[in-house]
Amino acid sequence: MELREQPTNLNNEAQGQILNDGHNDVMNENNESENAMVADNDKTLSKESLIQQAEEILNKSAEEITRDELTRVKLQFHALRKTELEQEKAEFLEKGNEEAAFAPKTDEAEEKFKEILNQIKDKKAAYAAELEATRQANYERKSAIIAEITEMAADTDNVNRLMPRFRELQQEFKTVGEVPATLVTEQWKQFQEAVERFYDQLKINKDLRDYDFKKNLDVKVLLCEEAEKLTTENDVVVAFRRLQDLHDKWRETGPVAKEMREEIWNRFKDASAIINKKYQAFFEERKAREQENEAAKTAICERVEALDFESLKSHAAWEEMTKTIIAAQEDWKKLGYASKKMNNALFARFRETCDRFFSLKAEYFKKMKDELSSNLEKKIALCERAEALKDSTDWKKASDEFVEMQRQWKTIGSVAKKHSDAVWQRFLAACDYFFEQKKKNTSGTRREEQANLKAKNEIIHALNNIDREMPREEAIKLIKEYMAQWQKIGHVPFREKDNIYEAYRAAINALHDHFDMRESRAHIANFESTINDMGNDENRLYRERERLMRALEQKRNELRTYENNLGFFNSKSKTGNSMFREMERKMQRIKDDIAMIEKKIGIIDSKL
Repeated sequence: MELREQPTNLNNEAQGQILNDGHNDVMNENNESENAMVADNDKTLSKESLIQQAEEILNKSAEEITRDELTRVKLQFHALRKTELEQEKAEFLEKGNEEAAFAPKTDEAEEKFKEILNQIKDKKAAYAAELEATRQANYERKSAIIAEITEMAADTDNVNRLMPRFRELQQEFKTVGEVPATLVTEQWKQFQEAVERFYDQLKINKDLRDYDFKKNLDVKVLLCEEAEKLTTENDVVVAFRRLQDLHDKWRETGPVAKEMREEIWNRFKDASAIINKKYQAFFEERKAREQENEAAKTAICERVEALDFESLKSHAAWEEMTKTIIAAQEDWKKLGYASKKMNNALFARFRETCDRFFSLKAEYFKKMKDELSSNLEKKIALCERAEALKDSTDWKKASDEFVEMQRQWKTIGSVAKKHSDAVWQRFLAACDYFFEQKKKNTSGTRREEQANLKAKNEIIHALNNIDREMPREEAIKLIKEYMAQWQKIGHVPFREKDNIYEAYRAAINALHDHFDMRESRAHIANFESTINDMGNDENRLYRERERLMRALEQKRNELRTYENNLGFFNSKSKTGNSMFREMERKMQRIKDDIAMIEKKIGIIDSKL
């Protein structure tokens, strides 16, 4: 059975699509940096001039529009737009806004530019449809030529008369344009069969037939050599594309002698098979990478979508969640592209969650900033009132007003940390100044205060000299007696009251530590006695309350930190279980400290 030359099965629809997609991807990647350089170097361009260039491209015929000029205009426009966005963002940040809250404004020029690009795309699509219609017409014309050659092959008695027409039909078949890709191979087979039947069945001049066969053989040998060179080409996409050109030329070349047909065709087919396998492996590998990237990106989307943004109620919680989101974004950047179908959809999905988080964060911090600012304004107003009143000599009226201002101060919430100490010291200074002046003008004799100071120093000396080796019960009884004596002693000189109180508290605390007297009840009793010792000195009471409020806030922040860390803990292992219990014990101690501080604040509030 005779083996006929067959074209490689490369022009079917699927492989044609792979060629176009793959080539476009690679060519886009190769040209991207060059085009970007053009866009960056041409600093005289404006968005308006680029829109005008795009309109000029739109006005061209679809056949005249080239990918290079269209890509150049797009890259230049995007470079300008990127510069605008960076400037817009810089101005936004200069106003004191947070970077996460930035959202670009709508650009009408960008929208118009996109509309023109869509029109160009539609125009190219219409041109492609027109080309397809032309290819269909070419297919029908070539089919008619094949039918006529087939009919001529059956007329074996008129070789001299039919040969010129046969030559014309062969030439016409070559000059007719492209046909639909899915029909190329089958029609080429039909044409070759018709031509071979004509040569085989007609009694033509043997010299003429041999000359044609030899000429065709020389061409096909050259095509085989070119195909074999392509098997060493590193760029498999370029090799595949060039191979398609060689197959087009192979189809245009006539048959060779029957004894050479199978040999020459197998040589060309073997080289083609090597290139096809490399090309197929290239795209299979890329497809596998895209699938891996798609799975990884989907996992990141699910990971951030599972985060609960609504439960974030503190500055620390928002900052911790911000680290989580940024870590997810860094993981995303490390991944390559997914498939064309899914890549943009996955990015839109991921960005939607990130945008929602940063929008909620900006809203929270704006609200918190407004609240802190409002509290600062209220406290500054109290400072100004206190400073205006501190020189008053209407002691009763001014004292009542200072007490009222101190009460109002307690009801105002926190202010920004950078202003907290300064505004408190300002208010405290005005209060201290007034009450010190009041005390100078309303105090009793100095002799009594000095006597009280001497008595309190004697108690402190006695406390410090208690025998540490005596039985605990006797020691506690003795200490309580000294504490009772302390409470009965009146005021000391104003300048000495803080120092004497600190010395007394240090002595009591040392004894408590040594004799293990730090039970809650005893501790509270000690604190109550200390507060009672302050008497009606409201200025001193307010300072003590402010100190306790700062300690309370510090303990609460420490507790929140442990609670956040506890959520990330794995308690399944032995080590993890031990550390888990230790953290719970620490948290309980902090909670006990918070309860103790709150009781102390309650004691002070009952005195004010």
